[in-house]
Amino acid sequence: MRAIGLMSGTSMDGVDVALLETDGEAVFWRGPSLAVPFDGATRALLAGAVEDARGVNGRTDRPGRLAAAEARITDLNAAAVEALLASLRLAPSDIAVVGFHGQTVIHRPDARLTVQLGLGAALARRLAIPVVADMRAADVEAGGQGAPLVPAYHRALARGLNGPRPLAVLNVGGVSNVTFLDGETDPVACDTGPGNALLDDFLLARAGLPFDDGGAIAARGTADDEAVARVLAHPFFAAPPPKSLDRNAFREIATARLGLAGLSLEDGAATLNALTAASVAAIVPLLPAPPKRWIVAGGGARNATLRAMLAARLQAEVLTADQVGWSSDALEAEAFAFLAVRALRGLPLTFPTTTGAPAPLSGGVVFRP
Repeated sequence: MRAIGLMSGTSMDGVDVALLETDGEAVFWRGPSLAVPFDGATRALLAGAVEDARGVNGRTDRPGRLAAAEARITDLNAAAVEALLASLRLAPSDIAVVGFHGQTVIHRPDARLTVQLGLGAALARRLAIPVVADMRAADVEAGGQGAPLVPAYHRALARGLNGPRPLAVLNVGGVSNVTFLDGETDPVACDTGPGNALLDDFLLARAGLPFDDGGAIAARGTADDEAVARVLAHPFFAAPPPKSLDRNAFREIATARLGLAGLSLEDGAATLNALTAASVAAIVPLLPAPPKRWIVAGGGARNATLRAMLAARLQAEVLTADQVGWSSDALEAEAFAFLAVRALRGLPLTFPTTTGAPAPLSGGVVFRP
């Protein structure tokens, strides 16, 4: 099937859209992709929606700015698909399904609650293509963590990859998550800790910058390793997989224990990068075996300072997704195309070893035009 995947992650920087040909088990062709950045007004609206989501108690609650943000995110995702189709001169009838992640505004699996903004029915009508959305809900309702969802796609990609095993795929978005792969057994996966979200928030507040381009600011600073160790004393980091985090889970703890208010811009950025790297390293003893190779994807793959810190702490080969022939930027969008096809076929999206679900579970809600 030809499928399109959409991803707007917890970094809230834009929509990624990618084309994939797959049967939900094998990947036959990784097609073109586009990245559509959010403007400042959209980022502000989404940040406000995340704040308003703190009062949400049900998946359909839309207080404050949530309703406006949901309409906006749906429009932007639709426009991204339309732009990709136009660039390839494809018609809606050429596409079997669209996998629509939506925008996560709250993730509390302990309360069996996860909310991804996005109007699946409206998107299907506008595109005239079936849409699979709400892919985390079934897992969370069954008692799973609802995250990470991408390990099934990581396993499919890794089948075509030579090199040492075990292999770890690390996605550094707003939150960081890892997939451990060793042969054809079910992947082991979990969130590891903060990714880009705390760093991006820090840079925006201090310097009005959306992110640290290439890790250049952090490269000029000195990390406070003692402060990082204070954050890593939190019980989350010693808990075994599966486990997951909300985007803002460590905002207050990290700010207080890292002493960010007393650090320069450069030292604060370096310390937040060190926290991400150290939290990834902390998962290694909790995995079935130490990975011999790490493949880094997501926005963090473009951060040379973070990659160097990871290599130093992991004592293993660290490559970007692009270096192994994948796409650091489009990997998650491709994954949601893959997962949409799996959902249509009733194949599992999550596993006990990835989310703690009681059994391998399919999921997603299918919306027809």
